Amino acid sequence: MHRPEKREEIVRAALGLIAENGFHGAPMAMIADRAGVGAGTIYRYFENKDVLIIELFRELEERISSVLMDGYEPTRPLRERFIHLGSALMRHFIANPLDFRYLEQFHNSPYGVEVRRDKIMGKREGCNVFRDVFAEGISQGALKELPLVVLFALAFGPIFAVTRDHILGFVTLDRRMISQAVEACWDAVRL
Repeated sequence: MHRPEKREEIVRAALGLIAENGFHGAPMAMIADRAGVGAGTIYRYFENKDVLIIELFRELEERISSVLMDGYEPTRPLRERFIHLGSALMRHFIANPLDFRYLEQFHNSPYGVEVRRDKIMGKREGCNVFRDVFAEGISQGALKELPLVVLFALAFGPIFAVTRDHILGFVTLDRRMISQAVEACWDAVRL
């Protein structure tokens, strides 16, 4: 019988170990040990490590989607929606640094390449709110007419870099600094 609490312990252990040590530095035996389960128990919940890594990504993506959409008003002006989304993303990552570290590794690994490509191209189900905001902004003439991958880089490269520096202790991001950083990202993509 599968017990949800065991699965949750496995997922929590995998998130922590992968965020700390990377995918290769977190073997299944180590994940099982940290989760307090036998190594074979993991395979009752996840067919293999690849499945565990992808499932963990999907769970994090769902959690972040919920955070982004909380208070999101699709009828608000484009700039306000961008500021809401960027600020919510930064606040979530600051409050959940393991999520940030895991996702950063995921997106910069072979696991994340296909996911990123499909998301940018609109071929992936799930929360595409950033893509939708960018497409709307381009069509309205409010954003620079650049390929979506370039808009994503201009908007999120700085957000991720500053968030990483906060997590590493190089800068302290308070509400004011978050607001200023997201505004600067908006300035990078708007006309």
